[in-house]
Amino acid sequence: MGGSPGTGPPSVLREVGGVEKPGERGRLLALAFGALGIVYGDIGTSPLYALRECFHSAHGLPATPGNVFGILSLVFWSLLLIISVKYLIFVMRADNRGEGGILALMALVPPELRSYAEKRWVLVALGLFGAALLYGDGMITPAISVLSAVEGIEIAAPVVRHLVVPITIVILAGLFLIQPRGTTKVGRIFGPVMLVWFACLAVMGLAAIWKAPRILGAVNPVHALRFFAANRGRGFLTLGSVFLVVTGGEALYADMGHFGKRPIRLAWFTLVLPALLLQYFGQGAFLLTQPAAADNPFYRLAPGWALYPLVALSTLATVIASQAVISGAFSLTRQAVQLGYCPRIKIVHTSPEEIGQIYIPFVNWVLALATVGLVLGFETSTNLAAAYGVAVTTTMGITTILAYVVARHRWGWSRAAVAPVAALFLAVDLSFFAANVVKIEHGGWFPLAVGAVIYTLLATWKRGRELVSERLAHDRIPYDDFVRGVPEVCQRVPGTAVFLSWNAEATPHALRYNYKYNRALHETVVLLALLNQEVPEIPAEERVEVAELGRGFYRVTARHGFQQVPEVPEVLELARARGLDLDPQNLLFFVARESILPTPEPGMALWREKLFSLLSRIAQRPTEFFSIPPDRVVELGIQVRL
Repeated sequence: MGGSPGTGPPSVLREVGGVEKPGERGRLLALAFGALGIVYGDIGTSPLYALRECFHSAHGLPATPGNVFGILSLVFWSLLLIISVKYLIFVMRADNRGEGGILALMALVPPELRSYAEKRWVLVALGLFGAALLYGDGMITPAISVLSAVEGIEIAAPVVRHLVVPITIVILAGLFLIQPRGTTKVGRIFGPVMLVWFACLAVMGLAAIWKAPRILGAVNPVHALRFFAANRGRGFLTLGSVFLVVTGGEALYADMGHFGKRPIRLAWFTLVLPALLLQYFGQGAFLLTQPAAADNPFYRLAPGWALYPLVALSTLATVIASQAVISGAFSLTRQAVQLGYCPRIKIVHTSPEEIGQIYIPFVNWVLALATVGLVLGFETSTNLAAAYGVAVTTTMGITTILAYVVARHRWGWSRAAVAPVAALFLAVDLSFFAANVVKIEHGGWFPLAVGAVIYTLLATWKRGRELVSERLAHDRIPYDDFVRGVPEVCQRVPGTAVFLSWNAEATPHALRYNYKYNRALHETVVLLALLNQEVPEIPAEERVEVAELGRGFYRVTARHGFQQVPEVPEVLELARARGLDLDPQNLLFFVARESILPTPEPGMALWREKLFSLLSRIAQRPTEFFSIPPDRVVELGIQVRL
């Protein structure tokens, strides 16, 4: 865990610190290299459009020296404060057994707060809404990134401007079409490509700074203050465009589990941050002498001979950034399923070695349609930038609130230590949010609408499952009592019956009804309880417990984290290793399938009950989700009135 009760605020040097054991250096460098392609794709491609939007958007300002210095100062301090301090040093301490992301952070809210239903509901609602907003971000990021890269063609050959949108759509379509094949092989080129990309950013920027070194004075925050004083309201609205330089912060935190904190921090402070700063300051230096280049300072910064190679490299970099966002959406969906916020959905493992390599067809094609639709609807990356930022600023603010709760109530930090830090971060988050609010009518409504719809689905599913559990609990019988109540002379038939349950103590309804109406039981009866845990992974040696209750009755308790999809054959194999004698060829699985009947009774609004009923019908069958052989399954229907 990122911290422990009684620990104080971290030392910056310790958190960014190097390797303790010399033998680990090679592995650390390899992980840091890999992080370039996955973790930093989003934030690493922001130079394509961030400064352009500050000077060339609807709320842009003239590229005067005062404005250039002021905006560069804001860019510098935003990267330093939001990414370096907030995410890399503070928020990344909040890891759930190594995993990051807003759902993992929400799961860290300590149990003692859960006894206060109202507080817990507020915190859960915030976390859930923040997670829902990330899907809107996942739709916009591929569209704006690839579109901004392909727009370099307009600089190299203006006559083919009309091909920008078709080329972008072809690239995006290809990206989504290869998802079923997995990214293991393709992912091997991510690191090298992004290394070349960041090197190019640094070299291009350094060459421009060399010609106008006075731009380095923009690190002085006085320039930012003068900028606001000179531009007032328009200057504040420009924060909405400045924010584009830090939009990869949430993705950075969510991908922490793939590489670990130290490799991500090492890559940031030694390569990514210096390259980004050199690029942004290089664009600023170029604008001091060429203010007319504000329409696309990134591509105009490059020499003419390098335009086509730069367009190709930019396109590759944005495809990598898009892949990271798509993979993040897959991972977020799996977490939501395992934490009980999303119906069971088909999840395909694309790599036998890496548990994180998954593909979710439904999510993939929804993202594909939305992304292509955004490109067709907005047509330019400038128009798309108007829709970008509102959702991300909201999620960043929610992350700050949840991180404060975790630091205060889980790590045991004093209010005096954590409150000023959280207040500073929240003030910055709210400033960026306020500057982005004006974008709502120009397209910012889209990610908010997507977030609202997904939040409604997630919250409805969670509440619906709670209501189903409450309804079924009225006549629930403890499993131990059921076993003791079975007569010694009960008729037993050959074979083993496995009854799936989500409760290790209660008798499954399928078992009760099967015995009630058939008056017979199998020679061996196994209650298989599949329990979700609010941790990323449960080690194989801790996942399964077997309890023998006598007379052929067993209880198998299988626990799994939100990064794991429980597969029944694997669980039973672990149970066999713990002494449960099972013949895989002689098993029969019993599963209860609930039919939801919406009613006006207290519970949820009727329209939400109907929505929950619909979600229940389209959810993947337990037999498919848990990889149970379909020819060995008996489904028993149960009607549940909400």
